[in-house]
Amino acid sequence: MEDTPAPIRNPEILYTKIFINNEFVDSVSGRNFPTINPATGKSICDVAEGDKEDIDKAVAAAKEAFKLGSPWRRMDASQRGRLLYKLGELFERDAQMIASLITLEMGKPYLQAYEETLWSADILRYYAGFADKIGGKTIPMDGDYFCFTRHEPVGVCGQIIPWNYPPSMFVWKVGPALACGCTVVMKPAEQTPLSALYMAVLCLEVGFPAGVINVVPGYGPTAGAALTVHPDVDKIAFTGSTEVGKLILQAAGVTNIKRTSLELGGKSPNVIMDDADLDDAVTFAHNGVMDNAGQCCVAGSRTFVHEKIYDQFVAKSRELAEKRQAATGDPFDPKTLHGPQVDEEQYNKILDLIESGKKDGANVECGGASVGGEGFFIKPTVFSGVKDHMRIAKEEIFGPVQQLFKFKTLDEAIERANATEYGLGAAIFTNNINNAMMFMQGVRAGSVWVNCYDVESPQTPFGGFKMSGIGRELGEQGLSHYQEVKTVTMRIPQKNS
Repeated sequence: MEDTPAPIRNPEILYTKIFINNEFVDSVSGRNFPTINPATGKSICDVAEGDKEDIDKAVAAAKEAFKLGSPWRRMDASQRGRLLYKLGELFERDAQMIASLITLEMGKPYLQAYEETLWSADILRYYAGFADKIGGKTIPMDGDYFCFTRHEPVGVCGQIIPWNYPPSMFVWKVGPALACGCTVVMKPAEQTPLSALYMAVLCLEVGFPAGVINVVPGYGPTAGAALTVHPDVDKIAFTGSTEVGKLILQAAGVTNIKRTSLELGGKSPNVIMDDADLDDAVTFAHNGVMDNAGQCCVAGSRTFVHEKIYDQFVAKSRELAEKRQAATGDPFDPKTLHGPQVDEEQYNKILDLIESGKKDGANVECGGASVGGEGFFIKPTVFSGVKDHMRIAKEEIFGPVQQLFKFKTLDEAIERANATEYGLGAAIFTNNINNAMMFMQGVRAGSVWVNCYDVESPQTPFGGFKMSGIGRELGEQGLSHYQEVKTVTMRIPQKNS
């Protein structure tokens, strides 16, 4: 983007405490935890470590803010919309700072972080428009009755977000919750607390009443777990791994059967037919798995290529990956396309899966190792000759590793595409509309792209089939998880003439 401001290479870290009731406070325990720069492996600063006691305080504040008669509950819906819209404007105003913090703590190349922040501002403005358009229906009920429904806010919402897309995950959760009139306790990922706390400051500047938005940094097994079992939390929204999603779903039922929405893992298939535009398909397939250093739940990591064009596709994919490798480095550099993995744990997991691919007999076309030196950088990797039984073909890698499979017929490709516990995304590249329609109907996935990959907008619902989750975010459907539908039936007395 030509008009993108230069990054702030050493942004001043002003906010490292827990945000509760519109105030920054120390953790009850007094403990802190380090935030690490993944490009160097070195500590940036220490952040207050939230725990059960801090979650209790945040939930109490959110519960108080949700009470009938509170400033938030008495606020006109149109005013809620204005506050959300203003928050979107502040995201755009401070996109340089937000993006710089994300690049520092997560390693996302700055230009990508900046574009994501602007997109997040659009999402907030989108949901701002819904705030005063949420309503029920009158129902033509049989008999002498008048019946209508009310759509009411579900209440206190616990929201647990991941580290791979910090600003967009923040607004995917906060936007619809606030549009519906809920209050929020958010637990950001321990890898990316700095951007979340800065976004909390913007919520304070906007003028949301105290307790409406609370942000508690901390670890999943402590702060996150306390949020999921808290009896005063009415709804949990989580984005992350399927393994943790299972635990959250169990925990949500232990106390008060919380309303739960989950956006979980994926192993998404990308099918390339022999009639596709080859260069176009190669580019989309490459970006669909390599963007964000492969740290994307809907990454098209299983690329099925028709046998007639397989060798050409492999060669072109290798070429693109080698070009990306040459653009690996300092994420603050505008020329950088490929940044580090978020932390040492992810780095080691990805390298282990790469080694398993080698041992299982897949061919390393390029990459297949760490970059070396400081930081958690892994070379963009392309495997050819991948078979469905291999670990790299079955497990979510969450790194820059593309697996290229060969197939003969579309029926075969659909069957193999569905042979997974996941169902988040899928794509087909073809110039045959019949092939596109057959694939679209046959594949089990929440999002299906035709001749493109991972194209999303605020208006398009996103979520998964099978073990990729429950519910949808974005679009009008994203509002439904933050509402309770109340049916009101009134008897109409009939007077004798």
